[in-house]
Amino acid sequence: MEILNKKQKIILVIILVIILLFIGYYIISKASNSKYIALETKENEYVNVNDDLEEDEYIDAKEKNIIIHITGSVKKQGIVEVEQGSRISDVIEAAGGTTKEADLSKINLAYIVQDGQKIYVPNINDKEETNTITKSAGDNVIKGEDNNKEQKININMASQTELETLTGIGPSTALKIINYRIQNGNFKKIEDIKNVPGIGDAKFENIKENISVK
Repeated sequence: MEILNKKQKIILVIILVIILLFIGYYIISKASNSKYIALETKENEYVNVNDDLEEDEYIDAKEKNIIIHITGSVKKQGIVEVEQGSRISDVIEAAGGTTKEADLSKINLAYIVQDGQKIYVPNINDKEETNTITKSAGDNVIKGEDNNKEQKININMASQTELETLTGIGPSTALKIINYRIQNGNFKKIEDIKNVPGIGDAKFENIKENISVK
């Protein structure tokens, strides 16, 4: 009976050891799984942050684009989206290029477009004077058919190249006009151009008949 009790004790000890081992294994496994889940959560959070950044960058990129309505002698008339600072040539390219009937001699391809404008690419068969560019409100900006007729330069919208066509306005002064316009907003009257460094009364007298703010 005493030997049997010893065997029972041994069996009981073995069972207890097995139970303790099982409990230990369970605790270790649970701890490992918790670390894995925590790590996975952090990785997912990292990915989500990156996704948000990419979305913000996409939104910023979209905000830098402008919408232009182009008609006339282009392959794809309608609405096109281009980057800010794009020129008429870029808009035409976005519209698939010109047709064979396009008359590019009547349009300034270097003109910098603005959001909401409508551009008409002239046709060689056009007989009546047609507005090349109109604002979203429909106000005329540039008339592009009669090249012999002197046109006033809109100093609020003119590109550097256009400003350089004015008497006494070189590349440096043209750039100053654009920078002033960016920093202070549009000119309210043509006389305001004298606020630009390098443009005094004498130079203004030479250009006042050739400029406008409309």
